[in-house]
Amino acid sequence: MTIRQTRRALAVGLLLCAAAAQAVPAFREVRDNWRSADIVVADRHGETVARVRDDFQARRGDWVTLADTSPALRTAIVLSEDRRFYAHSGVDWQGVAAAAWANLWNTRTRGASTLTMQLAGLLDEDLRARRGRSFGQKVGQAVSAASLERGWSKDQILEAYLNLVPFRGELVGLSAMSQTLFGKVPGGLDAREAAVAVALVRSPNATPLQVSKRACGILRDMKQPGECDGLDGFTALALAKSVSLPGDGLAARRGANLAPHLARAVLAQARAAAPGKPLPPRIATTLDAGVQRVAVDSLDRHLRELAGRNVEDGAVVVLDNASGDVVAYVGSSGALSGAAEVDHAAALRQAGSTLKPFLYAQAIEERRLTAASLLDDRPVNLPTGGGLYIPQNYDHRYAGWVSLRAALGSSLNVPAVRTLVMVTPHRFHRRLVALGLPLTQSGDYYGYSLALGSADVSLLSLTNAYRSFANSGAYAPARMTAVATSAPRAVMTPASAYVIGDVLADRHARARTFGLDSPLTTRFWTAVKTGTSKDMRDNWAVGWSQRYTVGVWVGNASGASMHDVSGVSGAAPVWHEVMEALHAGTPSRAPAMPAGVERVALTFDGNLEPARDEVFVAGTAVRYIRVGSTGQAQGAPAIASPANGTIFALDPDIPPAAQRVWFHADGLTGQTANAVSWRLDGKPLGKGGQVAWLPWPGRHRVQLLDAGGKVVHEIGIEVRGASVREAGPQKVSVRR
Repeated sequence: MTIRQTRRALAVGLLLCAAAAQAVPAFREVRDNWRSADIVVADRHGETVARVRDDFQARRGDWVTLADTSPALRTAIVLSEDRRFYAHSGVDWQGVAAAAWANLWNTRTRGASTLTMQLAGLLDEDLRARRGRSFGQKVGQAVSAASLERGWSKDQILEAYLNLVPFRGELVGLSAMSQTLFGKVPGGLDAREAAVAVALVRSPNATPLQVSKRACGILRDMKQPGECDGLDGFTALALAKSVSLPGDGLAARRGANLAPHLARAVLAQARAAAPGKPLPPRIATTLDAGVQRVAVDSLDRHLRELAGRNVEDGAVVVLDNASGDVVAYVGSSGALSGAAEVDHAAALRQAGSTLKPFLYAQAIEERRLTAASLLDDRPVNLPTGGGLYIPQNYDHRYAGWVSLRAALGSSLNVPAVRTLVMVTPHRFHRRLVALGLPLTQSGDYYGYSLALGSADVSLLSLTNAYRSFANSGAYAPARMTAVATSAPRAVMTPASAYVIGDVLADRHARARTFGLDSPLTTRFWTAVKTGTSKDMRDNWAVGWSQRYTVGVWVGNASGASMHDVSGVSGAAPVWHEVMEALHAGTPSRAPAMPAGVERVALTFDGNLEPARDEVFVAGTAVRYIRVGSTGQAQGAPAIASPANGTIFALDPDIPPAAQRVWFHADGLTGQTANAVSWRLDGKPLGKGGQVAWLPWPGRHRVQLLDAGGKVVHEIGIEVRGASVREAGPQKVSVRR
């Protein structure tokens, strides 16, 4: 190149660089525009509880201040890349002269590019080297470096450089490098780690042996040659970690991974709410990190105590009753689990006996039962489309006549199934769906087994359904972020919700099965129910206090059966411990009795159960319960079947005279059975505990009247007609 050409190129380069120099950003702008590759998920107090990888172009961590950077690393980077960093003004002219002299004699040298010039290249894409810098790029870097030195401090230049420089593979910046390669925050790097890190700056793609050799040279410059011993193996092990990790990127290598499953759920909600839009770098949730730690630690400790019983997975959910805020969300047992990535708080599992409170609440609302009503706990065979359904109690023992209070408190199965016969699977299914439970099949699909929890539910949905009991029967969705949810809607009546809560808070009611002293008993007011699914695959404990609702599930991700683990030994200890922590300084008092509920002194014939003060929905109270000659308990008469809303379809293959509908009443004794009467569409139908009716198409109102002619129960039914064919097999098709 001639002198004239050189001058022309220099003039053009200076003009280009002058324009570039004007575009040099301020330090604050660079720092504020930095974005981690992770979305940071924080609790309600701002504490980081999880990080989820969102940008897969490069792996970047948080911006690291120079004050939070290891002194060893600061020393190593200056010694290796720019010894006169604190002396020059952006361009090291002494280094330029040395490089020029070395080039003249074909001698290899470090080069004349300063840290400031390298930073200029990182800030400006046009000044960045691809395969060697052009003369114009070098001049541009020099001009930009001078501009940076005028506007930035040396510490700001070094801080920005360490956060922007690529280290190896997709690792960009000090935070990503430090935590990925060494599992440390940048402030904790020692001399050996700092030397390896700085060696990568010059040659990010070098072999481990080449990196080790260069790092050893840096250690000698740092006057620590003894650190070179064993450096080859150390470097190879560290660089092996630079390969992309599955899952949440840096989150798996940080302490801030307290709630990974909730974090993924929150991000999924955010993406669904704003499809196609970038997510904010930080998302605040309703979680409380302190409560989350209590739940994580309790689940871990109690599952370890169950070692040898084939149980390795679990989940915990804590909800604030008033707001629906998710206060804690433990999706798995972490290291104990063979499927730690599975969110067991959202996974569908068989509900077991945890559905019984909703069933009894519905029966109480419909005035079919009271908390004092006697239910027959003896073997029963129920015909179904697929044969006989024969429910059994958990311990294969039967109690005979028991009150609803004792049947629910002690979680007896047969009385629950008998209650579902009254309520019907179809109507109970509608109630469960209204409470937010994700039942995917119809009520008839589950049949009578629905009373024992044959449906699949998630821990989150089940815990939130129980929250409705704490809120006087009102349901509203739970929330993980502070966004408005739909307004609460009444699903259960306040009266029935109160009665169920009173039963589940009664340790005497559950004494038959669980004893008086168990993990279900707390030193403050709580109501709780356990559940175990078929073959001990799933184990639940869900309950509420004045302020919180807590749900716990334990089991196995594989669906394998646990060994001798019941609700009171599996999930209940975790539930108890979390509840105790929540109320360590916060009282929990029993709810006030709502309007429409009365408490009445009650005795049982023959001391069938101890005398007590019982709660009743207004108008259903009795003071004395006895078993009559027919075995039915004396109480308020009600229509047992068909259920309200039942649809009958007349079968065209059966003669009309052979298709009859039977109406049955319960709550009667031998002495009162003939005292009740029936009306259909306002006209007398018959007397007694059961009557038959020859149906005709249309919608009809059926009323049950007591001895004084007062209507005590009323339902609506519908009959759908069909043209009559020749006589065939006699059957009545009923669809509910």
